[in-house]
Amino acid sequence: MDDDLVAKYRAEAEAAMSQESERRRQEYIDPVEEDRLRNLSLYDVDDLIPALMARLGDVRLALDGHGGGIEIVSRVKTEDGLDLVLDLSGACLACGAAPGTLEGIKSDLENDSQISRIRFSKKLLQTFDEISREFVEKHSQVEFV
Repeated sequence: MDDDLVAKYRAEAEAAMSQESERRRQEYIDPVEEDRLRNLSLYDVDDLIPALMARLGDVRLALDGHGGGIEIVSRVKTEDGLDLVLDLSGACLACGAAPGTLEGIKSDLENDSQISRIRFSKKLLQTFDEISREFVEKHSQVEFV
C-alpha cells in the first residue's frame, strides 16, 4: 500500500511538472543565455547559481514560476567533481511539492559530469509539515546533512 501511494504521488508530481514546465519554458527562458550558462565550467564560475539553474530540467521551471530557488550551503571541489550541499529558498520552503523538487534537483544536477554529489541542508526538514517530512525521510533518494 505504501509503495502504491509513493508511486502515485511521484507520477502525479512528474506529470504536473512536465505540463507546466513546457509552458514556462516558452514564457521565461532565454535559450541563448541558457546555452551560455550550461557551457560554463562550474569550477571557474564565481556565481554558481545561474549555471546550476541552467542545468536543471523541468524542476527549474517550477522553481522559477513559483518564486523559489536554490542556495549553496557548501561547495567543495573533489577529484570527482563538485560536492554541493544545497538549500531551497523562496516559495519552495512552503510548498507541498518540495520533496519532489529536491529529487528533481538532485537528479538533474548529478547528471552533470562536473558534479559528484548533491545533498541538502538538514534545516530544510524543519520547513516541511509532518506528512511531507515523513515522506521525504522514508521515500526520497536525497540525503540531508
